[in-house]
Amino acid sequence: MNTVYIGLGSNLEDPLAQLKSAISTLQQHPDIAHFTVSEIYRSKPVGPQDQPDFINAVARFDTELSAIATLDLLQSIEQAQRRVRERHWGPRTLDLDILLFNQELIDEPRLNVPHPFMLERGFVIRPLLDLAPQLRLHNGKTVAEHVNQLDTSDLVAIKEA
Repeated sequence: MNTVYIGLGSNLEDPLAQLKSAISTLQQHPDIAHFTVSEIYRSKPVGPQDQPDFINAVARFDTELSAIATLDLLQSIEQAQRRVRERHWGPRTLDLDILLFNQELIDEPRLNVPHPFMLERGFVIRPLLDLAPQLRLHNGKTVAEHVNQLDTSDLVAIKEA
């Protein structure tokens, strides 16, 4: 069984609903077990600032799917939710990224794991802290140790009614 951590993000077409729909699809998928999700956070965009804030979360699950098959599944969910990605680091309806796949290092044309920018992104590391504070990252530090090195002051947990 493979343990997978993914990042979820959206800032177009009702971002909270986009994340909830993706979460529901993943929870119900027959190849996914033990699905958990962090709190949901609002954050300022990385890159161009002329776009809405993002809604982000991190999810953890177990699967017998390979890394590429997991990527295919995530991309099919993005497409089912009419993924729009207008420009690099620009607005998008849904972004599902594999952050970690077990403790594997994967360097393939379609997939790089650990995610190349995850250690630089407060909107990834802070939600990951919700799920796995003692998880040792590829830099040798735990999530709890690493989160203190990032500015997460722009992150706001979304409290749902």
